[in-house]
Amino acid sequence: MSRSSRPKGPISVRVGGDTVSFLTSRRQIVILCVLVIVLLLAVIISIGFGTKYVNPWDVTQAIFGQGDKLDVVVVQKLRLPRIIVGALVGACLAMSGAITQGLIRNPLASPDIMGVTSGASVATTAIITLIPSASVFWLPPAAFVGAALTTLLIYVLSWKKGVNPLMLVLIGVGIGAVASAISTMLLVTGPTDVAQKAFNWLLGSVYGSSWKHVNMMLPWFIVLGVLSLIFARRINMLQLGDDLAAGAGSRVERDRTILLFTAVGLAGAGISVGGAIGFVALLAPHIARKLIGPSYGSLLPASALSGAIIVVVADVLARNLFTPLDIPVGVFTSAVGAPFFIFLLWKSRSSS
Repeated sequence: MSRSSRPKGPISVRVGGDTVSFLTSRRQIVILCVLVIVLLLAVIISIGFGTKYVNPWDVTQAIFGQGDKLDVVVVQKLRLPRIIVGALVGACLAMSGAITQGLIRNPLASPDIMGVTSGASVATTAIITLIPSASVFWLPPAAFVGAALTTLLIYVLSWKKGVNPLMLVLIGVGIGAVASAISTMLLVTGPTDVAQKAFNWLLGSVYGSSWKHVNMMLPWFIVLGVLSLIFARRINMLQLGDDLAAGAGSRVERDRTILLFTAVGLAGAGISVGGAIGFVALLAPHIARKLIGPSYGSLLPASALSGAIIVVVADVLARNLFTPLDIPVGVFTSAVGAPFFIFLLWKSRSSS
């Protein structure tokens, strides 16, 4: 059999009773490899820019502790942890958005549009303003609880013999507005210095990130990322509708619950460190879907890579375009994401 005539089947792994399919073609493997290379280049270039410019070769050496000692300090202590945190935040938000869109079967769905981000923001802002001495390691659990409670409330209010996807989004927007008002009230009534810190966080920023933030985020990203890949085939089934998914062997309510809280956990992990960085969860899955197709075995890693690239690039722009000011990265992602959201709304209206 010639190489060109060989079947291009998926790469599959058995996990428990499920067959987990990750990729479906060589083209998707190539695209993922290209995204990895683009992310690595973005990281190296981003690390180099700042008050002290470090060229890419010296950045590469400094990452491994080689070269000029000042470069090593600047790269390893100051810039590298910030860039890694940005990449992890982008990846978490993007995967959360991709899962949410698949579960709800709505391209407008994402944690920030639906108000889940605002719910997580309320819980995290409360920790920052009311318990300023609390460790940063309490932020992800607090963000998860806030996001989970908000998601549950939206889900219950949207339920009427099933969930209407459009109603879910509209109710989410309303809940998000209420949650944003509560966050603002916490800022106004809190101590001035703490309120300023929380305000910068609400705009979405990875300023001041250190290796402890990397260590805090990494376990959440690994565990929940692997769990989402294990259930990727189930998301594909759920997009067919509950009846067809059940006929194909999916335990619909169990799978939906697990995936919903996986999405909430990923969003909470990203928000707890990066703050309310807007529209990454909406943009990245759409970019990944255009590049790699709708199958979630490959869409999830592509979304994670796309989200990481978006935040890393937005952060280097935020740090350097308005020197000496360090603009929150959320300002740049919102400037791109808001027009894209309006375009999606217009497109949905035109096709309806």
